[in-house]
Amino acid sequence: MVLLLILSVLLLKEDVRGSAQSSERRVVAHMPGDIIIGALFSVHHQPTVDKVHERKCGAVREQYGIQRVEAMLHTLERINSDPTLLPNITLGCEIRDSCWHSAVALEQSIEFIRDSLISSEEEEGLVRCVDGSSSFRSKKPIVGVIGPGSSSVAIQVQNLLQLFNIPQIAYSATSMDLSDKTLFKYFMRVVPSDAQQARAMVDIVKRYNWTYVSAVHTEGNYGESGMEAFKDMSAKEGICIAHSYKIYSNAGEQSFDKLLKKLRSHLPKARVVACFCEGMTVRGLLMAMRRLGLAGEFLLLGSDGWADRYDVTDGYQREAVGGITIKLQSPDVKWFDDYYLKLRPETNLRNPWFQEFWQHRFQCRLEGFAQENSKYNKTCNSSLTLRTHHVQDSKMGFVINAIYSMAYGLHNMQMSLCPGYAGLCDAMKPIDGRKLLDSLMKTNFTGVSGDMILFDENGDSPGRYEIMNFKEMGKDYFDYINVGSWDNGELKMDDDEVWSKKNNIIRSVCSEPCEKGQIKVIRKGEVSCCWTCTPCKENEYVFDEYTCKACQLGSWPTDDLTGCDLIPVQYLRWGDPEPIAAVVFACLGLLATLFVTVIFIIYRDTPVVKSSSRELCYIILAGICLGYLCTFCLIAKPKQIYCYLQRIGIGLSPAMSYSALVTKTNRIARILAGSKKKICTKKPRFMSACAQLVIAFILICIQLGIIVALFIMEPPDIMHDYPSIREVYLICNTTNLGVVTPLGYNGLLILSCTFYAFKTRNVPANFNEAKYIAFTMYTTCIIWLAFVPIYFGSNYKIITMCFSVSLSATVALGCMFVPKVYIILAKPERNVRSAFTTSTVVRMHVGDGKSSSAASRSSSLVNLWKRRGSSGETLRYKDRRLAQHKSEIECFTPKGSMGNGGRATMSSSNGKSVTWAQNEKSTRGQHLWQRLSVHINKKENPNQTAVIKPFPKRRPQELKPPQENRIWRSWWPSLRHRPSGTRWTRGAPPQTLQSPNRPSASHPLPNMTLSSSEITRRVLHRCEPLETSLG
Repeated sequence: MVLLLILSVLLLKEDVRGSAQSSERRVVAHMPGDIIIGALFSVHHQPTVDKVHERKCGAVREQYGIQRVEAMLHTLERINSDPTLLPNITLGCEIRDSCWHSAVALEQSIEFIRDSLISSEEEEGLVRCVDGSSSFRSKKPIVGVIGPGSSSVAIQVQNLLQLFNIPQIAYSATSMDLSDKTLFKYFMRVVPSDAQQARAMVDIVKRYNWTYVSAVHTEGNYGESGMEAFKDMSAKEGICIAHSYKIYSNAGEQSFDKLLKKLRSHLPKARVVACFCEGMTVRGLLMAMRRLGLAGEFLLLGSDGWADRYDVTDGYQREAVGGITIKLQSPDVKWFDDYYLKLRPETNLRNPWFQEFWQHRFQCRLEGFAQENSKYNKTCNSSLTLRTHHVQDSKMGFVINAIYSMAYGLHNMQMSLCPGYAGLCDAMKPIDGRKLLDSLMKTNFTGVSGDMILFDENGDSPGRYEIMNFKEMGKDYFDYINVGSWDNGELKMDDDEVWSKKNNIIRSVCSEPCEKGQIKVIRKGEVSCCWTCTPCKENEYVFDEYTCKACQLGSWPTDDLTGCDLIPVQYLRWGDPEPIAAVVFACLGLLATLFVTVIFIIYRDTPVVKSSSRELCYIILAGICLGYLCTFCLIAKPKQIYCYLQRIGIGLSPAMSYSALVTKTNRIARILAGSKKKICTKKPRFMSACAQLVIAFILICIQLGIIVALFIMEPPDIMHDYPSIREVYLICNTTNLGVVTPLGYNGLLILSCTFYAFKTRNVPANFNEAKYIAFTMYTTCIIWLAFVPIYFGSNYKIITMCFSVSLSATVALGCMFVPKVYIILAKPERNVRSAFTTSTVVRMHVGDGKSSSAASRSSSLVNLWKRRGSSGETLRYKDRRLAQHKSEIECFTPKGSMGNGGRATMSSSNGKSVTWAQNEKSTRGQHLWQRLSVHINKKENPNQTAVIKPFPKRRPQELKPPQENRIWRSWWPSLRHRPSGTRWTRGAPPQTLQSPNRPSASHPLPNMTLSSSEITRRVLHRCEPLETSLG
């Protein structure tokens, strides 16, 4: 395997040597020692585009080249002179030029390996001269390599060195790829990974809210890996890349101009350009900016490839003004400047490139030197010194730390393999690269800058950066100013130093931040940083910057619109105006109801109360009282018990009132319907007080059944109601069904009451209760018709219900009971029985005890009508009671003598009716004639009914008994023998019977059941009046 590797290297060397026939001879700086360390520095610039194939390097470099070579040489001198570090061991070096180019660096690395392999073979006696002697010159093997500076070049070199187990320590290669130990096992570095640098750049962008930036990186591993890390971290922080471009460091002017035109297309939004570039790439951008007149249009944010290098901005300072760069934290090494500034070309002969550098630096030629450059006309004099415009390499500290790392690694290895031995023991001849790598990974020491140098498992060192700002310090004077630092993730910036005023901060955003309560709506095809601000709805909060989320019912967005707060639950409170009005109204109604109830109880035996069906009145008053009490349950804070009481009270209170009213109005209607019939009928059924109460309770129980059924279907409970998205009310869970069904039944009762009230509107003048009931029902209908649309069409359902129930109760109380209370208290003289009769018609039941009596009666009635009186004759009948009451039952006259009065007719006794008609109005001073109607059924039905209308006016006690009873006795024989079918007419009674004294209305004739014989005896023989009482 070893022979195969040797053969491969030799063949590669021949190929390189053949392809480099035209290239210049490579110069090597050599320093002897017991152990040789290799180094790759970019002494010259990389080849230009037209010289790449020749691998011809550019001009000599001071910071990246000569200073680093001198740092290597002088640092080894300091190490060798240190008795505590590698005692009795001298370190030497072999420095080669990488020209910052991969091909050149690879060629120089092969030289390292070739020399190492040859030295190893010589030690083993494998290489001899032709004559059998040893080789002419023996070279010690390379134990490790310092450098190179570029990440892309370092990767190429590491791919070769790790084949031969040669450790490599880089001083400025920061690519993240080099942290992968599976690919680059023998690579280490004293600088942090580009991941940390990218993090520092993202933190700067984030600090100044540059959310929309352009990106440029150098073609190669350094720029590509660094920019990839920057973009990944930017995306996580919400920073958008307008566009990302890549370009070679040595690209031509056209390429840079084209790149700048693309960057210009994103102005004025993307003014910041994040540049993960090598120094020469940045310089190419500055030159293109001048050509296109874009100075001041961009702010460049550069990586450590730019850092604080003056060779990048030289001649293009105005284009670079304002630029912010990342620089690895590495203070100047004072002792190096003390050494370096004293160097002279005459004395510094160990550096083969120093004379070339001197001539390039001072633009003169060194006469008599081997490297004299004839292109310079000016001759260098002895007065020239390096102190003029001296700037130490920004990475000088890392170069020195890398050299010390190799020395400390060797020292630890020597202490481990050669304990107690000064110098190289046999265990270190030759030095095993694998053991050296293990020793290097464990190394830690204090670097030249005072920081601790150590390596993690990936061979990386901790990240520490300085933030530099390129500013105009005076007229035509520009310099880098340290404005901050980044240490292990912590960014510190002096904003006042970067920006003279706060409003001078450059803005690099695609869209302005949205205001409070707005979200970002990204346009199609745009990056996430370009959006349109859209406000959330009033009930939505900003869930995230792209989403509005509606609050749940019962909650409302907070003031900052970042969440939702519960909306305070509202319910009617006793102190609100509407509840106060409802409660006051209900309290007044309760007091009035209690007052009426007390009055009715006290005067329960008076005609006013008795004639009003007092039992039903008590039910009505209870319903009215319950209606007023409903207000308190409705307004109280909703609880389950109150919800039960509400639904019971609202349904039951009207049901109690209107059930009693339906029963009462139905009874009145039936009574009045019977009184209007000309033919007397039987007494209506269920007219007693007990029957009326039973009917009323049945109707009430129907409502109770409906309420109980609804309780089972919809158990009452409390719930939250949301009349609008911003209101929450605590209410009972009564649905429309729970409201409509009980009220619907009450509506049927109301309609029934209204129907009967309308039917009984034409009642006698002295019966006003029916009229009061009618007015009550008409008003109630109006109230409930207004209630329905208001209740279902507004949010004030509870208040509407309170006033509707209370108003209905008030109407019933005021229209039905106030007049009665008024009569009882204010008009006691009207609180008499006759004022509250249902009709002025008196009914009596006529019964036939025997057939003979019926025949006798029939014969008597027939004979009564057979007698015809003369014109002007008057039939009068009186008895001792009529004389006592001075009351007249009826007067008759023959046909033709009635005048303008009524008429009397009689049919035969086979079931036809006999009717006497009254004069509605007599002449002045005469009586008002009353009517007596007698209906005689067929003989088969002996039970008969007679109706007698009593006399109004004065009380019976005030009447004087008349003395004309003889007149009736003298008329009776003639009346008995009148033929059947004879018609009589009634005329005015004689003046002798006229009397202003009448029976009082307060003493109507009583209602009684009599036999037909008794009728004949009292009316026709004795002419006794019939006292009646209407129920």
